[in-house]
Amino acid sequence: MEFPTENTLPARFLRGLAASPEGTAVRHGDDARTYRQLHEQALLWAGTLVAERARTVGVLARKGPGAYTAILAALYAGATVVPLRPDFPAARLAQMADAAGVDVVIADRESVPTLAEVRRDRAVLLVGPDGTARADDLPYATLKVDPAAALAEPRAVAADDLAYVLFTSGSTGRPKGVRLTHGAFAHYFSLLDARYDFGPADVFSQVFDLNFDCSVFDLFCAWGAGAEFLTLPPHAFRALPEFLADHGVTVWFSTPSAIDLVRRTGGLAPGAMPGLRWSFFAGEALTCRDVEDWRRAAPAATVENLYGPTELTVTIAAYRWSDDTTAAVAVNGVVPIGAVHAGHEVLLLDADGEPATDEGELCIAGPQLTPGYLDPADATGRFLERAGRRYYRTGDRARRIGPCGADLAYLGRLDSQIQVQGWRIEPAEAEHALRACGVRDAVVVGAPTPAGTVLVAFCTGEPVPTVELVRGLRELLPAGAIPRRFLYVEEFPLSPNRKVDRGALTATAAALTDL
Repeated sequence: MEFPTENTLPARFLRGLAASPEGTAVRHGDDARTYRQLHEQALLWAGTLVAERARTVGVLARKGPGAYTAILAALYAGATVVPLRPDFPAARLAQMADAAGVDVVIADRESVPTLAEVRRDRAVLLVGPDGTARADDLPYATLKVDPAAALAEPRAVAADDLAYVLFTSGSTGRPKGVRLTHGAFAHYFSLLDARYDFGPADVFSQVFDLNFDCSVFDLFCAWGAGAEFLTLPPHAFRALPEFLADHGVTVWFSTPSAIDLVRRTGGLAPGAMPGLRWSFFAGEALTCRDVEDWRRAAPAATVENLYGPTELTVTIAAYRWSDDTTAAVAVNGVVPIGAVHAGHEVLLLDADGEPATDEGELCIAGPQLTPGYLDPADATGRFLERAGRRYYRTGDRARRIGPCGADLAYLGRLDSQIQVQGWRIEPAEAEHALRACGVRDAVVVGAPTPAGTVLVAFCTGEPVPTVELVRGLRELLPAGAIPRRFLYVEEFPLSPNRKVDRGALTATAAALTDL
């Protein structure tokens, strides 16, 4: 397959530079940087990285112009980017840096306390918001930026060269480093360019942290179009419609959990977000109810549900919402994940690991597939060789829907099914039934008891009397799928990536003594 070099990550920024040299590339609070400023700063820092022979660059910085310049500088230098989130435990960050083979760390001053453990014997480029690299008060030497060493242009990269290493949570508690290549990103963004009409007039929101793969979608869709990239401060959610209007945001991307947060702050009034052209959601199941509420608030926005594990380069499938037809084809009230990207093959496996026709574990092969993990041991059970193709086993259950089965419906994780008295219960089905019975949203988990596993439902919204809930659920679910307990919470706990933390809810349910 031909390598579309115009869609490598550095080349995408150059496209934005050509389209909008004096336009805003990044805005963070009152600090805005043009494409020309960011480009020149990145070439300057990249020269220092090349002189240091950096191959893998850890970016230990909070969201802002410094962090985004660091990412661009590493890519300009032909190095691999490894985002290191500063609020993670220092020991975990050091473990990640060791696993990725980070040889240079670009850090901001706020990250200096964490840097003490992460640094070890690595070179450090400490940068301020203005691009300076002064660290005279630190007890160790840091790299100095030499203007004479600035690159004239980004270094060339090959399809197999690593662009990013992103860490996902491992089942053992040890983060897994996923290797992502320039070739995979180039294929990915060539498809996105054909699908969307982003341009220099757009303003992209940035909700995700830098270690979350969806942040790459935001960043390089914006930069490839010469658009503005706007970081979203936490307080923006208190009055999101006003924030979006004040900053002219046209493209939104978040996890579905953000919808409920906006709803609870009164931000989903009809027509409240008229300026949005596109709204994307990914990272967890997206319900039809949430999209309907979002669409009323953002009537001009085209809504898409994006799906994809990190191992398949950010997102690998997309479904465009239709006010007329989506609810009718949704399974358990969850928006479909749509069609897998062109150039890829889909394989569904049944419970015995054999090919299934209509429903099973979703496996995908194609150009966006990772070449593997940093630690080969992490690949055990995750990849499948079949008919000369290498597939990634997502661990997600999917069902073919629509004409010719072109679209896929997400049914839940293989490991999310709960066995109750010999019956396998799908939490998504019980959650959908609870929403139909009047709760705003629900998460159903299993809790151990001496008599076996029982179901516990965590619900949000105005409490519905238990008698009414059970009566309604009996009309929708088999007896074994009706929860034993219903607990109301103001909001669901969220993981650092703003997904619902089912693990935390499961732990809460397991601690109950009256089941």
